[in-house]
Amino acid sequence: MKLKLGFSTCPNDTFIFDAMVHGRIDTEGLEFDLVLADVEELNKAAFEHEIDITKLSYHAYAYVANNYLLLNSGSALGNNNGPLLISKQKIYPDEVNDVRIAIPGRYTTANLLLSIAYPDAKNKKEYLFSDIEEVVLSGEMDAGLIIHENRFTYADRGLKKIMDLGEFWETKMQLPIPLGGIVVNRKLSKEVQQKVNRVLRRSLEFAYENPNAALPFIKQYAQEMDEEVMYKHIKLYVNDFSLDLGDKGKKAIKRLYETASDLNVIPEMPKDIFIE
Repeated sequence: MKLKLGFSTCPNDTFIFDAMVHGRIDTEGLEFDLVLADVEELNKAAFEHEIDITKLSYHAYAYVANNYLLLNSGSALGNNNGPLLISKQKIYPDEVNDVRIAIPGRYTTANLLLSIAYPDAKNKKEYLFSDIEEVVLSGEMDAGLIIHENRFTYADRGLKKIMDLGEFWETKMQLPIPLGGIVVNRKLSKEVQQKVNRVLRRSLEFAYENPNAALPFIKQYAQEMDEEVMYKHIKLYVNDFSLDLGDKGKKAIKRLYETASDLNVIPEMPKDIFIE
């Protein structure tokens, strides 16, 4: 059976999915048509219901929860790995509502966390995540919401941190930060959904046991990313929650949706969001 599979070109995703897309493990008869794209592009593909399995920001999932279920493996949750709000000139947290903010996509979880921290910050403009440092440095935007490997590079470029939104979340909730998850289409049979869940976990287990096997695939899409940054990126976003959400991971995700619902920034969620 061939399924359409989407994930980003970021090192954490290529590390996780390498074994299952290159036949290094038993895929239980599943084959995959790959869609590699920026997470905001993947979010939009899910909105069109045109993909079977995909990486998705937890913010975007709120808009497609009636069509997809969250898998237990593959998620990016954790501690000290949330988005950062940065600027070129010194901006104090109480000034954030009044500045122009570059965001990496309306439906990114980074933007949802920003909306929770600053519900009155409305002057936002969407950019590709890798362009945000540039538009802040040029003065086109006053502040930028950075994700992925940019958290390792912004200070070297003379940019300043206004707020660590992950730290904000962890301090407030005492729970890990939910960033992105892997979903499977509800239209697939329960048997296929569970098969996907098993195969994805097996792929990550293989990656942990054979960390160099995925290196060519990771490098292929990491562009000019420094290898040290690449491994820092993987270590930051791939952890025990990636292997299995567990009760704590699921609690963090539910809390994110409860908090966002209370602020009326996401639609009403169905009760069953996790694969059985």
